[in-house]
Amino acid sequence: MWKEFRDFAMRGNVIDLAIGIIIGTAFGKIITSFVNDVLMPPIGMLLGKVDFSNLYINLSGQHYESLEKAVEAGAPLIKYGLFLNNVIDFLIVAFVIFIVVKQINRFKREEPAPEPATKDCPFCWSQVSIKATRCPHCTSEL
Repeated sequence: MWKEFRDFAMRGNVIDLAIGIIIGTAFGKIITSFVNDVLMPPIGMLLGKVDFSNLYINLSGQHYESLEKAVEAGAPLIKYGLFLNNVIDFLIVAFVIFIVVKQINRFKREEPAPEPATKDCPFCWSQVSIKATRCPHCTSEL
């Protein structure tokens, strides 16, 4: 059983997948930082100095000065500002992945199509070997 597990874990696909997950996690942190620290502050400034991460709906009926105070008090909240940040994170990651896959597909070499093994007889339209000099169906010279 140990040998089977070792063989499975050492396959190229499993190692590639592990590397992809590690790089993806690091990339996700970079995108989250970009959205929260670079992109959202100017957007909030344009919309009247709004900090999206502090936007929430308080379901308890009591007033709290900030999201942190409401969370500390244990109030039930709908944190739609954080949700907006996560949606923007997702859209940026999806767009970047789209661009990367598009570039990879562009650089991928296309394999040449195999040479045809048959051709059509111009007289009877039967399939004939590409090397034939006479059609076996109508005996015309090709």
